[in-house]
Amino acid sequence: MNILVVDDEIEIADLVELYLKNEGYNVYKTYNSEQALKIINQRNIDLAILDIMMPNIDGFTLCQKIRQKHKFPIIMLTAKISDADKIKGLNIGADDYITKPFMPLELLARVKAQLRRYKNYNQNQNKIIAIKDLTIDKDKHECLKNGKKINLTPTEFSIFSLLAESENKVITTKQLFEKIWQEPYYPSSSATIMVHIRHLREKLGETPKQKYIETIWGVGYKIEK
Repeated sequence: MNILVVDDEIEIADLVELYLKNEGYNVYKTYNSEQALKIINQRNIDLAILDIMMPNIDGFTLCQKIRQKHKFPIIMLTAKISDADKIKGLNIGADDYITKPFMPLELLARVKAQLRRYKNYNQNQNKIIAIKDLTIDKDKHECLKNGKKINLTPTEFSIFSLLAESENKVITTKQLFEKIWQEPYYPSSSATIMVHIRHLREKLGETPKQKYIETIWGVGYKIEK
């Protein structure tokens, strides 16, 4: 597995690289976003760890640029701790978010969870789910609307697939978070789910007359086929 580490704090980048290599990962490390973009164009990256506070091109902008072409998981590293910053990162396509200072073992756990989910998405599952004018092809890891591909991130695809497989059944916010992120659920976790659900609705082109994901207030979400 190839992991890209981007952080202008040399000590942190070196520490993250050390722990990742000890786990057997192949690490591409750089201290700026410009070099990171070059690496992404030259290598097959499976996951990226991005610092936010970097000169010239910050982590938010780098994340946006990556999402224009790539779907691999992105974990944001930052010293910022506000919910607004976390939501901003999720809004632009990040899959996870960890605040400095952090325990290296916690970061490793997040990395493994993201890679495990990404790998599962790309395994052949030979299953197609039809929802109104949408088709979820789990074999190809694609979501189509009237035959046209919708560009979903791995996390968005996972959420939508889970809801679709649970036809007409309500999936609670807690169940959704723990299944997708594989971490304990806390009240603040609901904001993460809400951001991804909103992105899904936007990408699916929901309208008042055509809805795919139904919100069950105070409980969770479901899809009616």
